[in-house]
Amino acid sequence: MAPINVHIKHVGKNHDIHLDPDLPPLAFKEAIYQVTGVPVDRMKVMIKGGVLKDDTPWKKISPKEGQTFMVIGAAGELPKPPEKPILFLEDMDDSELAEALAKPVGLSNLGNTCYMNATIQALRAVPELQIALNAPSLPVGSPLPNSLRDLYKNMSRTTESVNPTKFLEVLRQINPQFAERDRGGKGTGGYSQQDAEECYSQIINSLRPIPGIPSTKPVASTKSFVEQYLMGEMRRTMTCDEAPDEPPSVMTEKVLKIECNITGTTNFMLAGLKNALDTTLEKNSPSLGREATYSQKSRLTRLPTYLTVHMVRFAWRADIGKKAKIMRKVKFPTEFDALDIVTDELKSKLLPVSRRLMELEKERSERRKVRKRTKVIGGPSSSTDANKDIEMADISSTPASTSEPAPESQSNEQKGTIPGDLEDEAVYRQRELAELEGLVDPELKQDVGSSVSGLYELVAIVTHKGAAADAGHYIGFVKKSVFHSMHGKPPVLTEEPEASGSSSPPKKSPEFDESDEDWYKFDDEKVSIFPKEKLASLDGGGEDSSAYVLLYRSKPLA
Repeated sequence: MAPINVHIKHVGKNHDIHLDPDLPPLAFKEAIYQVTGVPVDRMKVMIKGGVLKDDTPWKKISPKEGQTFMVIGAAGELPKPPEKPILFLEDMDDSELAEALAKPVGLSNLGNTCYMNATIQALRAVPELQIALNAPSLPVGSPLPNSLRDLYKNMSRTTESVNPTKFLEVLRQINPQFAERDRGGKGTGGYSQQDAEECYSQIINSLRPIPGIPSTKPVASTKSFVEQYLMGEMRRTMTCDEAPDEPPSVMTEKVLKIECNITGTTNFMLAGLKNALDTTLEKNSPSLGREATYSQKSRLTRLPTYLTVHMVRFAWRADIGKKAKIMRKVKFPTEFDALDIVTDELKSKLLPVSRRLMELEKERSERRKVRKRTKVIGGPSSSTDANKDIEMADISSTPASTSEPAPESQSNEQKGTIPGDLEDEAVYRQRELAELEGLVDPELKQDVGSSVSGLYELVAIVTHKGAAADAGHYIGFVKKSVFHSMHGKPPVLTEEPEASGSSSPPKKSPEFDESDEDWYKFDDEKVSIFPKEKLASLDGGGEDSSAYVLLYRSKPLA
């Protein structure tokens, strides 16, 4: 139903506002607050027969165009406009640009749309997606990819939360399930809560028409973007336990996610993955002529750059006739070695790069420690408090570490230095890159978008809070390094991505501390810093936020 114009009468003054019957009454009260200054918790909106409640369905009231609503309540201070006018990236200088890029924005909740907001934020952890969305080859007749491109552009051009109404409309047109109405006894008459994992999967499926990103090397590829960067290949081998001589059945399929089954004994993500990959089933045996037990072993034959893990936290319960949430605590790693879930053939191709990259990462960590010891750090610590989220603030107000030269009289030990200066980090990375590229398997090198090491780092999480499958609240988490690359690239790119073997040295502006492992928490409009120490609180074990969708990115070689 389209929004209608209504009148608000408060302390003798009349105000004209819009009423959207598709949104709950709470949204209407928020609009009233914007013009009257009466806080929602102190507000009474009078309707025929009583007071408008937050869960009153609009169809029961049947508001009319031009209708007048009486509002009772003491006004507080009216919401103030922003102290600084909104600036777009095109109008900012270098310092303002760096500050804006340091503050990713949130998305407005349009009435039970937290599932979509969390998904959109998680997919921002794939900068290659935004490259593909901005490519000239993007099909014009692809409504959802075009709408997602426009939404990401809007999110990158402002420092205020963005209203995703247009994208939501397209999503509901393409996937009508997301337009279902709340029919519960306490429903507001608005739209129902939806499953974030289903939204995540449907959006990725809708992105299939996007052409693949061309390689900077002479490699012919006809794959789409999704096939390149998000899709793996799984080989499933089925053998009969009761007839060892029966030939095994082998099939290969393409997958966009791997599942982590959660049982009464699952404590770690890898155990849940293996539980889903190694299964038994009953089927007819052609050699025995009867039902027999089969074992199915599934292993990946291709690892994409971005690997999605679905924590299967909702299961159908026949005793209550609906889906229920599995509360069990399951630990997930921030770094994941996928060699345990691939075929032996793929493992042999990945192993040389995987083992050498792990050795080099230890060396990089040691160099970072040395560089920190060579500085005298002044001012307050920049580390975040592990016990609470930190509200986003201007970069100019964040306490910064300062480096001061030590007095000449101090010894090397007092200064924190060691004999012999380290070379610039870019020099080390170039040497390491050349070495690692020499170890990459030729077939993997030709496969654009595939992982060449099998080593992953966690970059995005979608969590679910609550006990019910059809209710609760979804929140998105994205690693800060996604937005603030040490190579100086913002997440929104319009140029072709550099190949992992580019010979040009990494860019250094704006600077980002590679050791910063904190995250951004996207709770609809609210964006805060989420300390890395609190990630363990998302393992589950209760009704609080539990990891539901995990997005891992293959570690870059340099």
